[in-house]
Amino acid sequence: MYQSVKGKTVIVTGGSKGIGKGIAKTFADQGASVVIVARNLDMAEACVGELGGDNGNVYAICGDVTDRESMAGVAKEVFERFGSVDVLCANAGIFPSANLEVMTNEDWDLVMNTNAKGTFHAVQACIPYLKQAEYGRIVITSSITGPVTGYPGWSHYAASKAAQLGFMRTAALELAGKNITVNAVLPGNILTEGLEGLGDDYLQEMAASIPMNKLGTVEDIGYAALFLATKEAGFITGQTIIVDGGQILPEN
Repeated sequence: MYQSVKGKTVIVTGGSKGIGKGIAKTFADQGASVVIVARNLDMAEACVGELGGDNGNVYAICGDVTDRESMAGVAKEVFERFGSVDVLCANAGIFPSANLEVMTNEDWDLVMNTNAKGTFHAVQACIPYLKQAEYGRIVITSSITGPVTGYPGWSHYAASKAAQLGFMRTAALELAGKNITVNAVLPGNILTEGLEGLGDDYLQEMAASIPMNKLGTVEDIGYAALFLATKEAGFITGQTIIVDGGQILPEN
């Protein structure tokens, strides 16, 4: 689809499952060398086995986005092994539920440290290598929840996802002169492994809230991220793409 990503080195944080796995598959299918970064190396390697196929262009590295030194080590290892870091998909995130009345400081900090600070750690670690690339691309996985909508029990998650976009806009300004773009994809309701276990009734209820009357797929997010990572998208920075099947459009 986009030949400009072929042969590029792509880091996907949180790439062993869910949306991250879909992003990794999309880039791998286009001939990129994809490095899946996850805290659980066994899960990352299992994902490699599933996605690598005959191409052998998917790899696993253990890394924790909440740990600044861990991400610095990941970026260095990828650069030394592959000779470049061309694309960072800052996707790692968590979404535990906790209502405001019972939410603890620990609940809040866990989500913010993973989703918001984790994005900062991943981006900062990759900047020295992205600057050396033909062109650098950073794609952040945010959400419609927080920047556009709200959802009960997710105030900490919503805050973290809105924070990502404030970070993205300023990062885009700082890095524009270094031939690095920074953009974000905002998923709506996407069918992942976590949702599949909630039962058909729940999935049908979620689908009913979407004008297209279906949940999105992880590949839908992968294709949006892929476009933003291409050479062809080189004049787009500091922007967002909502991928939600029209979920935010109805007035009621």
